[in-house]
Amino acid sequence: MFTLYPAIDLRRGRCVRLRQGDPNAETVFSDDPAAMARHWTDQGATWLHVVNLDGAFGDAPGPDAADLPINLQRLREIRAATNLPIQFGGGIRTLADIELALALGATRVVLGTVAVKNPDMVRQALARFGPERIVAGIDARDGMVATHGWLATSDVRATDLARAMQEAGVLRTVYTDISRDGMLTGVNVAASVELARASGLRVIASGGVASLDDIRALAARQADGVEGVIVGQALYTGRFTLPQALRTLSAAAE
Repeated sequence: MFTLYPAIDLRRGRCVRLRQGDPNAETVFSDDPAAMARHWTDQGATWLHVVNLDGAFGDAPGPDAADLPINLQRLREIRAATNLPIQFGGGIRTLADIELALALGATRVVLGTVAVKNPDMVRQALARFGPERIVAGIDARDGMVATHGWLATSDVRATDLARAMQEAGVLRTVYTDISRDGMLTGVNVAASVELARASGLRVIASGGVASLDDIRALAARQADGVEGVIVGQALYTGRFTLPQALRTLSAAAE
């Protein structure tokens, strides 16, 4: 089943979108991410993709309350606002971080920087939480993996990291073409398919979705291992609605 994930990107407690991951190119779409989660639920979403951008950037804006940083509070509020499964990532570096995210309501946790910097921790996470709970986040610029909220580019090729994650026991990856993210220039179908074929991972594509044609093109590659797409900017700026996208997927499946 091909899945569309509306994106809720959190920065300092607000729902925002960035262009190419640039923290200085931010547009705020809502001060109430839980309300946004309810909106996508009411529109027919079956999953949500939530990102803690403060965590990804290594920012420490401080907690709003005594117990949790603001974006983790928002995760808890999103969980209370919807029964949908939540895929959550951003700044997760330790087993304790994973455990906390799951306790606050995440269904799956995306591991990005740590997959490059500490692959042993990924293996430990798989052993402890199971492969359905752990997703590898592979964010690439010109085929090379970027880390730390995309602020640093490694010397690791995306396909090599994908193979290593598959060998470690990972089942799926969120693959983002950074150059396209937030730019509405079209999703990188070819790179998504290449990554799936090269690694055997199930790929959730992200970055650049601009039209319903992008949704159709990705859904047509399920046999190659592409199992979903994350959509942010296109939904938030009205390029198409979530019901339109879901109808497109239904038509493609017939």
